Amino acid sequence: MDGAFDDEAEPAVTIGEYLEEVEERELEADLVLGGDDGKECTYSKGYMKRQAIFSCLTCTPDGNAGVCTACSLSCHDGHQIVELWTKRNFRCDCGNSKFGEFFCKIFPNKDVENVENSYNHNFKGSYCTCGRPYPDPDAEEQVEMIQCCICEDWFHEEHLGLESSDEIPKDDEGEPLYEDFICKACSVVCFFLKLYPEVIWAAGKQADNTVHVSKDKGVLEDVPSTCGSEKPTGDTSYISPKIDDAEATVDSESISGGKGLPQGGNCYNSTALNQCTKSTNLHVKCLLGVNIGAASPVLHGKPMFLPKNWRDSLCKCNNCLEFYNQKRIVFLLDKEDSIVEYEKMAKQKREEKLQQQEGAELNFFNKLGHVEKVEILKGIEEMKDGLRAFLESADSSKPITAADVHQFFDDIKNKRRRVQ
Repeated sequence: MDGAFDDEAEPAVTIGEYLEEVEERELEADLVLGGDDGKECTYSKGYMKRQAIFSCLTCTPDGNAGVCTACSLSCHDGHQIVELWTKRNFRCDCGNSKFGEFFCKIFPNKDVENVENSYNHNFKGSYCTCGRPYPDPDAEEQVEMIQCCICEDWFHEEHLGLESSDEIPKDDEGEPLYEDFICKACSVVCFFLKLYPEVIWAAGKQADNTVHVSKDKGVLEDVPSTCGSEKPTGDTSYISPKIDDAEATVDSESISGGKGLPQGGNCYNSTALNQCTKSTNLHVKCLLGVNIGAASPVLHGKPMFLPKNWRDSLCKCNNCLEFYNQKRIVFLLDKEDSIVEYEKMAKQKREEKLQQQEGAELNFFNKLGHVEKVEILKGIEEMKDGLRAFLESADSSKPITAADVHQFFDDIKNKRRRVQ
């Protein structure tokens, strides 16, 4: 029995390794939560460009509502919660008409319904075309999934609609060479991306569904797929054709939001789209030289993998803007919509929070008298010496238990009492 117990014991880790692991988990949580400390309901902020959202199947088993971080912690503690990572253009539903007699503890005065919210099967705890949950209780090993940047659903690699997973751009170590992924269904809407130079695509082999422009008709024509064609592996930046400043400029900051795509993806904010159309009602030359709105629809799309900063290459002429509006994908022109920008904002908030904490601790210490400062420094040294002695005396062949840790702190307290 003793030998079996030793085999099952968790491997020992150093204090430094443990603290690094804690730091990594805290950072991961902050990246998902966007720096939200979970103290205030986000309802008053309206339809946020992007935020962490949770679905409570205890309160809304139909999966037709989502709540913010604070409400998931304060109002739905102990409930069956589905973590949805982030959703764009969403407003907290907690306590509205979808929750029956249940009221939000933090912000109870909500509208009966958030009409611009959109919900897909993720809110029921199912993902991908296979509709399986995550984690999947029937799977021997949990397989990482990829999120579509358009409909925001998650997909298993084997269910992307590719002939082979080798078509997914990855380096020799299996790390992705792309920043954004567009699923097969949403690629039908985003067929126009195939009109851009090949360098807009992430390096590697991708299924091709190229759309060419007919010189005679000035419209788009479908070209048969040549799956597995080799894409360039060089510079993935795309230099847009020069547009004279005298002709027009586009205020990209005014372009915000939208939603609503295939399979219950996000809808769009009509107000934001109206502002976008007004602010960009300029005669800008089309980078593609064709009216994509007049094209025949592509019926069979292929998954798309896009590199860093690919959104910067998108044309913003009148015709293309109108097409984005009609297809409810104008959010692609908003740089703050991307997960990369969301995580960058989260990291910045985290750094600011840590700096504030350090500043508050230093302030507190500086306000103390000389005797109090000496006592604190002495206590820190005692803790370090005690911890060092504790680790040196511990049996390296056995794991440190919670009881051992409690005993360590009890010994520290007793030592302080004897000294006093």
